[in-house]
Amino acid sequence: MITASAQWIDRERFAAQASSGHAQVVDADRQVNSGSGPMELVLMGLCCCTATDVVMILRKKRQPARSLRVTAEAERAPEPPTVYTRIHLRYEVEGDVERAAVERAVTLSQEKYCGVSAMLRATAAITWEILLKPATAESSNTAAGVA
Repeated sequence: MITASAQWIDRERFAAQASSGHAQVVDADRQVNSGSGPMELVLMGLCCCTATDVVMILRKKRQPARSLRVTAEAERAPEPPTVYTRIHLRYEVEGDVERAAVERAVTLSQEKYCGVSAMLRATAAITWEILLKPATAESSNTAAGVA
């Protein structure tokens, strides 16, 4: 079983800790901004969840990725609860990888493996794009997809 807790510090700040034992300060007050906000943590969790899937799938396919960066841009509902309504992910992959392998890895992550993505799809349309940067070249090319 996974557990998590939040201990109130002051104002809208909390010390959050999970069963892994790791802790961090979370600040819901975007004016004070002394830590990541709860909804930012959700987006960071999404990026990490899908990035983990993609790295593992590419490794299994013996695709020599040198780096992967996943970024998310999101829009929220204007009225409470201000859930995410649209999320766009950008996968930046560097290495001598096959585009088809990266596209398949992203699709598998979004449609089968990433639990965070599965939960967010209940309220948000999730789209993505892939930017490939060969290990030996400065040029890049892109492709887009939709979940």
